[in-house]
Amino acid sequence: MNLNQLDTEQSNPHSLHIDEMSTMDILTTINNEDQKVALAVKEVLPQISKAVDCIYNQMCKGGRLIYIGAGTSGRLGVLDASECPPTYGIDPTLIQGLIAGGKEALTTAIEGAEDSQEQAIEDLKNIHLIDKDVVCGIAASGRTPYVISALQYAHTVGSETISICCVHNGDISKYAHYPIEVITGAEVVTGSTRMKAGTAQKLILNMISTSVMIKRGKVYKNLMVDVQPTNEKLKMRAVNIVSQSLDCSEEEARTLLTKCHYNVKIAILSGLTGKDEKECEEALLKNNGNINKTVRNNL
Repeated sequence: MNLNQLDTEQSNPHSLHIDEMSTMDILTTINNEDQKVALAVKEVLPQISKAVDCIYNQMCKGGRLIYIGAGTSGRLGVLDASECPPTYGIDPTLIQGLIAGGKEALTTAIEGAEDSQEQAIEDLKNIHLIDKDVVCGIAASGRTPYVISALQYAHTVGSETISICCVHNGDISKYAHYPIEVITGAEVVTGSTRMKAGTAQKLILNMISTSVMIKRGKVYKNLMVDVQPTNEKLKMRAVNIVSQSLDCSEEEARTLLTKCHYNVKIAILSGLTGKDEKECEEALLKNNGNINKTVRNNL
C-alpha cells in the first residue's frame, strides 16, 4: 500500500508553512480550503441522487439504511443515524451506524479495528442484515479493510450497497452498486481527513438522510413535522411548526396539538381539513404519512 498516491495524503502547497503563520492566517488558510468542499460535493450530486433513490425504494420494501465505517468516517455515520429518530420520529433501527471497534471507538482510537475484516461481517450479522437493507460504506481513503469486508458481505446477502470516499478510484467503489467519490484534495494538515474529507462526508450524509426523510413524508413545506416533542424546547418547536403550517396563532396551534395528543402531523391535517384526530390519523396511514398527498387525495 502506497499512501502517498492517495488524494487525501497529498501535501497542500497553501499550508506548507502553516506552522509559521499567525492565528488569523491559520484560520484564513483553513477557511479558504473549507470553501472548496461544497463545490466538490456539488460535482457528485448525480451519484448522491441515485443513492437516495435506492435507499428510499428499499425502505418502501421494509429495508433499513446501515452506515459503516472506521475512525472519523464511522463516527460521522453513527452521528447521522443517531440524529434521525429525534428529528424525524423514526424507529432507531431504520437508520443505523456501525463503527469499527464498537461504541468505545466513538471516543477512543481502537488500534487495528479498521483492519478487521471478520469484525465487519460479525457486526452486520449481529443486526441481522437482509436483502432489503442498504449498506453504506464510508472511508475517506477508500481502502479501509473493515469497510470493504462489510460491502463484500452485503453482496452475499443481496443488500444494495453505497460507498463514500474522497479519492479517485477508491477500492471501496469497486464493491458498491452506487459509489460516490468526492474529491476534496489535500488537507491543510497532510493526511488529516477529519478536516475537508470529514466535512464532505458530513455534508453528503446530511443530504442522504434528509432527502430520504423528505421523500418519506417527514417534512411538510420545509418543516420537520414528525419531530417528537419530548421536552419543553421541542414542544415549543411543535407549536411553532403548527402555527407556521396553518398561519394561525400560537394559542390556536397549542389547542390543536392538545386535542391531537401533540402529534404535529395530525394537528396540521386537522387544521387544514377540519377533520377530527381519528379521521386524520387513518388518512395519513393510507398515504404513507405524507400530509400533502393526504390533502391532494381529499383525505
